[in-house]
Formats: sequence, C-alpha cells, structure tokens
Amino acid sequence: MSRSTSLLPTAIVGASGYTGAELLRLLLLHPRIEIASISAGRAAGSSLAEVYPQFRDRLSLPIDAFDAEAIAAKAEVAFVALPHAQSAMVVDKLREQGLQVIDLSADFRLRDVAVYDEWYGADDATHPAPHRMPEAVYGLPELYRDDIAKASLVAAPGCYPTSAILAIAPLLKAGLVSPKRLVVDAKSGVSGAGRNPSRVAHFPEVGEGVRAYKVAGTHRHTPEMEQELEALTGTAVRLTFTPHLVPMSRGILSCVYSEPLPGMDAAALQTALEDFYRDEPFVSVLGQDALPDTSFVRGSNRVHVAVRYDARAERVVSIAAIDNLCKGSSGQALQCLNLMRGWDEDLGLQAVAAFP
Repeated sequence: MSRSTSLLPTAIVGASGYTGAELLRLLLLHPRIEIASISAGRAAGSSLAEVYPQFRDRLSLPIDAFDAEAIAAKAEVAFVALPHAQSAMVVDKLREQGLQVIDLSADFRLRDVAVYDEWYGADDATHPAPHRMPEAVYGLPELYRDDIAKASLVAAPGCYPTSAILAIAPLLKAGLVSPKRLVVDAKSGVSGAGRNPSRVAHFPEVGEGVRAYKVAGTHRHTPEMEQELEALTGTAVRLTFTPHLVPMSRGILSCVYSEPLPGMDAAALQTALEDFYRDEPFVSVLGQDALPDTSFVRGSNRVHVAVRYDARAERVVSIAAIDNLCKGSSGQALQCLNLMRGWDEDLGLQAVAAFP
C-alpha cells in the first residue's frame, strides 16, 4: 500500500463505544497518526457525528461494518475496542492481514487459555483464537516496556488491574510487603460498564449511592491481577477484590491493603515508590502531604500513587488514581502504540487533566 503521507494510517474497530470514542479523541491530537478507518456493529452506516456529536466537523469518516481486508487496504495498525469473545475473532483476522493490533478487550490478557475459559467462557464456550495468545504482550508499560516495543499484538490491561497493580507493584518488588492476603478495594465511575444501556449504569440507579458488585472472588479482573502480581513476585497470589460503582462518569481509585514483611521500615515504602517510578512519564508519586484523587487525573493518561503505613493495625495502604477510559484503557493503548512504533512514549498524551 503506497501513501503520500508520513502519518501512520490507523483503524479503530468498535468505535461507537466509550473506549472507541476516547481513542478517537486522543488520536485526533496525535501528530504522527491518521485515522484511516472506523468501524462498528450496530452503528455501521451512521456518521460519526450522529453517534458522537463532539466529533462534528472534526472527523468525517463514515462508520463501516467490520471488514478485515478493507481495513488492511487502508491501515497498518488497528485498535480493537470490542467486548470479550467478539474481539478475539476480529483480532485474529486483522493479524492474518499483517496489521499490528492493540486489543482493549480481555481476550488476550490472560496467558492460560484454561483460566480464560473459566472466567470468560459461557455455556462451555472456549477461547475463539487460542493460537494468538502466545504472541500477545500484556500492555502495561511500567512492567513490560521492552516487550511491548517488539510486539505485534498487545493486550491492553483492564482498568481495575492497571490501578491496583501500579499501586502495589513497587512494594512487592522491593520485598517490603507480603503477596499473601492482599485486599484490593476499588471505586469506579459508571463509564466502565460500557455505553449499552443497563440497569446497573442507569442514572437513577447509580446516583446518590455507592454499591459493591461482583464481590468475594467473582469479578473477572481478579485472575488478571493475580497473574501479573505472581509474575512480579514469583509466588502464588490470591487476593480479595471488591469493586464499587460510584456516581461519577469516569475515574478509578484503588486502595490496596497489604501486610508488612519483617524488618520493613516505613520510610522505605515511599522510597520504593519513588525509585520504581522515577523515570516513568505518566506516574506521579505523591508525598506525605497529599493523596490520590480521581479529579486530578480526569481525561489524562496520568497516574497518581501514594502509600501510608498504619502502624497500629500493622497494615500498608497503597493508593492509585487513574482515569478508567484513558490510562485504564484507550490512553494506555496509545502509549503502547507509541512504544511499538519507536516514538516518544508520551506523544499525543501530554494533556493535563481537565479540572474541575
């Protein structure tokens, strides 16, 4: 395919959902990318402005039905923002066409197909494209930067795992806290439930309240967190994950509770965070005078992390705030693409959070 432009022709599959819209917002501001193709299911045949009026007079491409060959004729890389199980088949077809792919679903995050089938299979269904799992790289740059840079298929992490892993990883890596009996308590805005209407995300159901859901080891992000923390520590991890919906559109605040190992020095907790994230372009380590707040990362690819030691209860509390649609999804996916193409990692992602 010959082109007269030096911009990278890029496709978005699943452009009508919240993560697809966030990708469009970010890619329109990226200096090295041309949006060459957008596709979706039910929205196929519509104009982008009909589905998302904020793009009126900014992007005039039609929303097409998915066609791997047609996308390959226009683009070199594709973001796939589809639900699990639907995504794997699309990713497989795009990889057959030779495209680099960043998948935002859960289909390639787990390394063991049996674990995927246990948590994501329905009615004895199995993974739609298990032969692609070995080539997928987990797309958390703070842990897998070098691997992402060499990848052709990247599995963008879940939003809850991103916040929880970034909160606790430095402390586990430094050997300051135990990987046993970890507790992840997280609050999320309702955009994490997707754009399709449902009672759980209906405003009168969510407004003026906070609710826990999928508790006691039943949330599908649990094995993803355990997998990555096991890879980090080299030991088995079983954690308790309690997610909550709060009445806001976007953002995640995760508090991870852990037990200090013998000989831990409280001052070393802060040092571990600062050392681990010293050269990270998107992570801000807060001092003892501030705590993470979703308000100050909204609409950005930023991560705010902090740690405290509760000496009375002998517990360590590590906290991270992210925007679930940006660093928790589309922004992180773009961060991965920058690495895959050898560009500056923060290209197109320098925006300061929108506040208030």
